[in-house]
Amino acid sequence: MSNNKETDSISVARRAILKDVDAALPASVSASASAATAVSAQTSSAKARTGPRTVREIENIWIPMSDGTKIAARVWLPEDAEHNPVPVLMEYIPYRKRDSRRLHEETFHPYLASFGYACVRPDIRGSGDSEGLPMDEWVKQEQDDGVEIIAWLAQQPWCTGKVGMFGISWGGFSALQVAARRPPELKAIITVCSTDDRYADDTPYTGGMIMEDAFGIAWGLRYPASCASPPDPAIVGDRWRDMWMERLNNLDFYTANWLTHQHRDAFWKQGSISEDYGSIQCPVYAVTGWYDAYRRTVPRMLANLKCPRKGLVGPWGHQYPNDGGPGPGPAIDWLAESLRWWDHWLKDIDTGIMDEPMYRVWMQQEPAMRGIHQTSGRWEIPGRWVAEDSWPSSRIRPRKLYLTKDGLENNAGDETARVLKPLQTVGITAPGWWLRSAEEAPTDQRIDDARSLTFDSEPLKGGFEILGGPVVTLDLAVDKPVAFLAVTLNEVDPDGRSKRVAYNVLNLTHRDSDEFPQPLEPRKRYRISLALQDCAHVFEAGKRIRVTVATSHWPAYWPSPEPVTLTLYAGRSELELPVRPPRAEDRELKPFGPAFVPEPTSGRTILQEAPKPTRDSEWDAATGKLTIRNAYGTGRYRIDAIGTELSLTESEVKEILDHEPTSAKSDAQYVKAYKRGDWDCRIEGRLCFSSTKDNFLFVGQIKAFEHDTEVFAKTWNRTIPRMLV
Repeated sequence: MSNNKETDSISVARRAILKDVDAALPASVSASASAATAVSAQTSSAKARTGPRTVREIENIWIPMSDGTKIAARVWLPEDAEHNPVPVLMEYIPYRKRDSRRLHEETFHPYLASFGYACVRPDIRGSGDSEGLPMDEWVKQEQDDGVEIIAWLAQQPWCTGKVGMFGISWGGFSALQVAARRPPELKAIITVCSTDDRYADDTPYTGGMIMEDAFGIAWGLRYPASCASPPDPAIVGDRWRDMWMERLNNLDFYTANWLTHQHRDAFWKQGSISEDYGSIQCPVYAVTGWYDAYRRTVPRMLANLKCPRKGLVGPWGHQYPNDGGPGPGPAIDWLAESLRWWDHWLKDIDTGIMDEPMYRVWMQQEPAMRGIHQTSGRWEIPGRWVAEDSWPSSRIRPRKLYLTKDGLENNAGDETARVLKPLQTVGITAPGWWLRSAEEAPTDQRIDDARSLTFDSEPLKGGFEILGGPVVTLDLAVDKPVAFLAVTLNEVDPDGRSKRVAYNVLNLTHRDSDEFPQPLEPRKRYRISLALQDCAHVFEAGKRIRVTVATSHWPAYWPSPEPVTLTLYAGRSELELPVRPPRAEDRELKPFGPAFVPEPTSGRTILQEAPKPTRDSEWDAATGKLTIRNAYGTGRYRIDAIGTELSLTESEVKEILDHEPTSAKSDAQYVKAYKRGDWDCRIEGRLCFSSTKDNFLFVGQIKAFEHDTEVFAKTWNRTIPRMLV
């Protein structure tokens, strides 16, 4: 999910795939690798740093499910695997293996296969080339299929009977969810940029607040629109049109469904391993980046899982650790690191990986900030690797500072009431809930700081570092029954520049429970504790620590039903920092190698250059109206190996009035096209989202075209009551 145009064809391909995020549902593989339907090719042994085994690529095989549905999968198999069986590595996602994800997947599946693994990439039921109907996110059927697929793979003559699962985002989710079902053949997983809690840490809710991305192009429109995509006639044959029509006629605009589950109910508990961490017994390697949305997942799973486990958090966004394209770096040789994990658990080779510390993180010298740390096209965050032998670490010590009338101090001082009048555009210096490109990094926070309640420390006499989730405890009152809280922890340079270190948000009606929220009593005092997002940061001598408190965080989060006036009681509120003392062993950590991304095995021809992504903001001083416009396009390109032409365009307009939260509106549009010879299909989607004090107003639309002739159109027009959101 990222926005930058790149000139390097591999990076462009990865970027296009990430932006086309979640464009289908992973499937399974066929009951036999029939040579009649398999397309074979050798990966080039001349490619740099490949393993010792030549690899045969099988374009498609079919895996039968117990209900008769067949799952389509692409396979990379060591040439001699039928005589020398190998473990299987499966990436289980709904993004089209045949085209949209093809070039990206070719940068790691063939590589892993060359080191003695069978790599299998199913399209989930109802997506890509798999049979079945489209489904909502992470439903039980998907997990049932995953268990069946693993059992089938383990029985193949080219498999040793051992299976591993891995993936980023959806693939990371599915690895956790299938692992929780304990298929005996699944021996280990790697989960990257995923979550253990579908309600607390995923779209569309965080802290009981709605993430605007859930109702824009980032996911809320892209996912249902991608579910409308057709299967490829080259794989499914002449029945492709009937399969497509069946998909379209059974399509739902899933985003609206998410909006009917505004609290933590059974809908969100299904697929959340946090409901029972003990359900996972196979080893877990959990990975993310400090600028990904899911940065809290890794430390939380390390603290709660009982199985063998490791955690890695780098200076990355929503990306693999070796992919330096869409987010910050430095990147690492993640492929080599992952092979150490797989060799240990699937081949019983002592690689030493489990002798190393449980938790390894990038200790940042400075936070990511738009416009800095960018040289020669690279975006590097200064810092170093540090580690803890276990997590939570007994070495971490709390340091408490008080929010007082004079700032952040060591002593609480007298109680002082500070009042904040509502402004709906606070949050514009950090426009996203995760980082997908340098253009989406936070800017200087001073614009938002000036319109929030702000508490500064004196310049630090000595530096120190923190690791974990800072906690802010606030004594406060509000004047409305539904009110939101947004808190940031910043570092302020001597020149005044304010850089965001961590933040979090909370719907105050969820102060005690996400499942059973309760309205606030206006003007009653409450004591609220809010853990900020986990972070690793060095506060340097001479700089200041700043805490800001506001009642909005636009455009990342949808605003409250009414303007809220906040009263915060300084002298009765505090900040607790997780201070990490120095660890001499950090200097002895095994270094990661330099980042390495293999060349895709398919070529790519650009037919129409991608336009430069745009992100424009317009402020009308007379009306107080803020308008944000985003646009992105992949251009048009052909995947040479299969002759398929792809194009994608997306655009979005968001607007809000500073004095009125119910003025918030989002209008997103999406167009994706597939073309090869006589096969010419296009999907168009639109999502308009707004709200009143009492309701959410949702209008979603999907259209499908064949040769520019409309063959399907449906509009979902919903008015959904707000339930303390």
